[in-house]
Amino acid sequence: MTAVPPTKPRREKSVGWRILAGIVIPFLLLLARYRFRNLERVPRTGAFILAPNHYTNFDPLVSAYAVWKAERVPRFLAKAGLFRVPVLGGILRWTGQIPVERAGRSREGDPLTAASRLVDEGLAVIVYPEGTLTRDPELWPMRGKTGAVRLALEHGVPIIPMAHWGAQHVLPRYSKKLSVFPRKNIDVIVGYPVDLSSWHGKPVTATVAAEATNAVMQAITALLEELRGEKAPAKRWDPADHGQNEFGRP
Repeated sequence: MTAVPPTKPRREKSVGWRILAGIVIPFLLLLARYRFRNLERVPRTGAFILAPNHYTNFDPLVSAYAVWKAERVPRFLAKAGLFRVPVLGGILRWTGQIPVERAGRSREGDPLTAASRLVDEGLAVIVYPEGTLTRDPELWPMRGKTGAVRLALEHGVPIIPMAHWGAQHVLPRYSKKLSVFPRKNIDVIVGYPVDLSSWHGKPVTATVAAEATNAVMQAITALLEELRGEKAPAKRWDPADHGQNEFGRP
């Protein structure tokens, strides 16, 4: 009987992904210099959640580039409505992004349901715990939402905190105008996986999710403090305390 050769593990960086990177990365490098710290902390195999800070609409490109530099393929939990936009929706589906409906719309769009793909295929998924651009006037991370930790605790995948600083000089918060010249500096730092062991094995109640989310936000904030050389405010900004909207411009 002829022996069947073992199946090779799937390569994340397919030809299509490399073509896309060849188009996007030169554009990113035109706008900024990227100074990465601790990229070796990004897992080279297996499923994980990358949890960055979020203060400008340029952030996803910075986060995606960091994951790519770490030899993984970036995927996001993206608003389902974006998948219905002509052209953009096709790109999102082609690159394997994960559609998520706003809360209450559809169980199929629940991040915890979408997470089954994360586990089954061992993907690297970027989730912004803040859920939207920070409302903090000084761009510090604000209060987090619990989706990322629920996903991690329910499916046993690590959360890797990340912080970056400098993207606001390329695209200010809420602005639609890129600043091309002079070339900016963007610093990126990756942390160790957040220790969620205190909550493993417990029912993921609202209290458990809130406590674990606070641990993730503390880790992200500490990384940003290191990049900025400053201390964050003692109390994390909460839009509800200031009468601000949860989504869109406050």
